[in-house]
Amino acid sequence: MSTAPLVRFAPSPTGFLHIGNARPALLNALFAHRQGGRFLLRLDDTDRERSTEEFASAVSEDLGWLGIEPDLFFRQSDRSALYDAAAERLKDQGRLYPCYETQEELERRRKRQLGRGLPPIYDRAALALSEAERAALEAEGRRPHWRFRLDHRIVAWNDLVRGESHVDSASLSDPVLVRADGSYLYTLPSVVDDAEVGVSHVIRGEDHVTNTGVQVQLFEALGASIPAFGHHNLLTTADGEGLSKRLGHLSLRSLREAGYEPAAVRSLAVLTGSAEAVRPIASLDELAGLVDLAHLSRAPARFDPAELDGMNARLVHEMPFSDVRDRLAALGIPAGDAEAFWLAVRANLGR
Repeated sequence: MSTAPLVRFAPSPTGFLHIGNARPALLNALFAHRQGGRFLLRLDDTDRERSTEEFASAVSEDLGWLGIEPDLFFRQSDRSALYDAAAERLKDQGRLYPCYETQEELERRRKRQLGRGLPPIYDRAALALSEAERAALEAEGRRPHWRFRLDHRIVAWNDLVRGESHVDSASLSDPVLVRADGSYLYTLPSVVDDAEVGVSHVIRGEDHVTNTGVQVQLFEALGASIPAFGHHNLLTTADGEGLSKRLGHLSLRSLREAGYEPAAVRSLAVLTGSAEAVRPIASLDELAGLVDLAHLSRAPARFDPAELDGMNARLVHEMPFSDVRDRLAALGIPAGDAEAFWLAVRANLGR
């Protein structure tokens, strides 16, 4: 008997969501909608310096504007005890080990490796330190960061988007999971949370493929079930530039304030770079029916703001009066004249 899926969208509240963030959020939410599953919103706010309450509130507001209502919600900042317990388990297994190199020392070591034609991965020198050597380093005032010791093997999975996929763990540095100040990087909390709540499908951008090779080993080390993974193509600008939170004009907040319809943004964020024709889809149910992860392109999905203009205009031109009644009332259009007014002007509107 199959179990309804649980998916998640896990942004860091360090800036406003942009059109590129809308793609994984919608692909997850629509996948859950189509499969009768649940959608978890998790705020990955372990970066205490950059995470703010303003950005955290904006995440929920922007998703709500897109029509996404989470079934579950939590913040990583409330769950540190779980991460501490997992880190101790990994230390007991010998999989999480202390390292004392500074960033400058690591950079010099990388340059030497590159100069010798070797891959610039961590050489596990910290594993050779004796107890006395570690004690001496700590007496100097050094505090360790902690790396996860990877098994040097091929990690393979059947990707929901890319098909048969693999990562050679021998080509990777043992990842740092815990900083010297005791704070956690993304990797460990993400795996602990996915395992603890039972996330069944991890649908995210293809820039996380290498992370999957690491995270599969972490799931195994913690004795947890491994979710299915799907890595979709990324939205880029029309020039092929990667999207980031610094591109404020493409933030969901700025698009909303500019008067774009959420259905236009949803349609373009989801259908661009897929086998489906890019067209305005007003209904979430209909859009969910078009989401097929296996039919996403492997090429970058180029987002053209001009295409959004055209799509928005098509939606507005076809929009029934019932969808805009309240908005016209807010503009002071008398109720008795509103429908005739709307039918007369909508063909001339872009947004």
